Amino acid sequence: MEKASHRRIAAPRTAPRRIAGLLGLLGALFALMLAGAVPASAHATLESTDPHQNSVLATAPQAVTLTFSEGVSLSGDSVRVLDPAGKAVDTGNPGHADGRTDTARVGLNPGLANGTYTVAWRAVSEDSHPVGGAFTFSIGAPSDTSVSATALQGAKADGVVAALYGTGRTVAYVAFALLAGAAAFTLICWPAGVARRSVQRLLMTGWVALLVSTVAVLMLRGPYERGSGIGQALDLSLVRTTLDERIGTALAARLLLLAASGVFLSLLVGQLGQPGPEGEDEHGDGGDDSSAGAPGAAENAEAAELRELERRAARRPQREARIGLGVGGLVLAVALAATWVGADHASVGIQVWLALPLGLLHLIAMAFWLGGLASLLVALREGVGAEVVDRFSKIAFGSVAVLVVTGVYQSWRGLGSWGALTGTEYGRLLLVKTGCVVAMLGVAWISRSWLARLRSAPAEAAEVEPAELPEPVAVAAHSEDPVRRAQLERQRAAVASAGRARGLTPTRAGLRRSVLVEAAVAVAVLVVTTMLTNSPPGRVAGEVRAGGAAAPAAGGVAPAQTQPGRTVELKLPYDTKGRTPNAKGTATVTVNPAGTGSNEVKLALDGTDGKPVDVPEVQLAFTLPDRDLGPLPVPLTPEGTGRWSGTAQLPLAGEWVVSVQIRSSDIDQTTPTKSLKIG
Repeated sequence: MEKASHRRIAAPRTAPRRIAGLLGLLGALFALMLAGAVPASAHATLESTDPHQNSVLATAPQAVTLTFSEGVSLSGDSVRVLDPAGKAVDTGNPGHADGRTDTARVGLNPGLANGTYTVAWRAVSEDSHPVGGAFTFSIGAPSDTSVSATALQGAKADGVVAALYGTGRTVAYVAFALLAGAAAFTLICWPAGVARRSVQRLLMTGWVALLVSTVAVLMLRGPYERGSGIGQALDLSLVRTTLDERIGTALAARLLLLAASGVFLSLLVGQLGQPGPEGEDEHGDGGDDSSAGAPGAAENAEAAELRELERRAARRPQREARIGLGVGGLVLAVALAATWVGADHASVGIQVWLALPLGLLHLIAMAFWLGGLASLLVALREGVGAEVVDRFSKIAFGSVAVLVVTGVYQSWRGLGSWGALTGTEYGRLLLVKTGCVVAMLGVAWISRSWLARLRSAPAEAAEVEPAELPEPVAVAAHSEDPVRRAQLERQRAAVASAGRARGLTPTRAGLRRSVLVEAAVAVAVLVVTTMLTNSPPGRVAGEVRAGGAAAPAAGGVAPAQTQPGRTVELKLPYDTKGRTPNAKGTATVTVNPAGTGSNEVKLALDGTDGKPVDVPEVQLAFTLPDRDLGPLPVPLTPEGTGRWSGTAQLPLAGEWVVSVQIRSSDIDQTTPTKSLKIG
């Protein structure tokens, strides 16, 4: 007995040494992930070009240079220059001008003829998101151009690749929440549960799903950046290029961390999945075991005290293993979270020093809450008592508090203004996510009410032990009477069903249903979160619009030559749904001569009473959908209340779309559109 007890106590003590080595590896990887985070502006924006957009040059330039708001990564075809016939006239392999990472420069072939040239560009910003666009400049004088749609197709990701890439990122979020949340649930709330097959399957599902989704994202990243098809996913040269980028480093680190997490899971199951010493409570918390009963009347106090000391000594190795696994699991969760935070919105922009730790807290709190919900569903099916549910309820409350604080900060940092809530895709997705989280909190409140009912009924609150089905009688099992055999099968099925339903009292069933609904809404939250990380923050979208409005006209924009009788007038009714006098009216756009090349554009805003109205912000742009060209913003010059003028360079004939973005207040905005035939 003494030898067996010694082996049982000594075995778990090997865990601290293994965990110490694991912690060293995780710490090194975590430091590597955070080392490259530097301040920048989330999602690179094009600040200036040389030659300027819509400019007309007397002589051909030797190169085209683009300057961005932050450093960008370039590929061999990041900047392409096409002549009026659609032929590439650049020398290829663009690089950074003078070694500055926030620039892109490509040389041009000598002897370029007069005409309008189109520049199509695509790069990867420091927050790992691809950005792209196009603009035109002319040599000598503007001319017609016939740039094919495929020439500008690289500005958008392939639809299939984009869908698969987004799905992979969503699965990765869900898998991380499942892995980290289930591990935390078993360590804190239900240590004895790690011995259950259902809990082990849950942990392995999270680990395998995160591994597969990480590999998929790594393979799809190259085609996603370049806008190529799914066939390029197995191109090892693209994978190597991805590994040289920040997001590639993050994905590679995540794969290494997953290898370490496999070791962690084996330690978790090996240490906590073994049956505890006699007399230990199932939660392994080392507290007083009231169910063990007091010493018999015949036993003296000294014997009882000795027995209690023996029980505590037997529990100590398990408690130490739990603490070590808890610390190791926390470091592992933080390091895995850093592979997202270190390569996304939090790693660039304003206040990076604060956004990074708060982003980590936000992601880990999300995992503890949402992954814990999935674990709670499994635990309720296994018939856990109210004590386990109550422990998770406290963790969930703390996680929600962290999510609220960090979420408010992230929203302020990403939006920049109230108008961005409704005026940008990021803001609208944030509203959807907020609505889902509010719905989750409502369902969580219902779950807490079911928990209160469970606590108030001691008979239901106790844990339900697994049912032990009696072995069938050998004679009956081999009965040749088919009627008797069928009757025995029905009895066995009834006994098994009764065993499964022992814990499903009305209160337990209600709690399970509310937790299931909460978990379903959690999946929707993770989907919207993925869409948020793929969208430019509202603050950046505002910078893009401001940059378009402030595009310098001094770069040589050709003055439009108006032609009498060739003016086209478009009436665009608008309604921002606001309450200010300027919220509703008509936008009138006049274009002369409505042909390819330079056009004089005038914009007038009139209220419902026909009088000119002024607005805080107005933007005018032209898009040619058939050629995937645009939007081409028009720099506007104010000419009085509700009146603006500008010059638009329209290089191609076709069915253009004129869009006027009107903001009547901080939160009220609309964008009416109308078709315009050119040429």
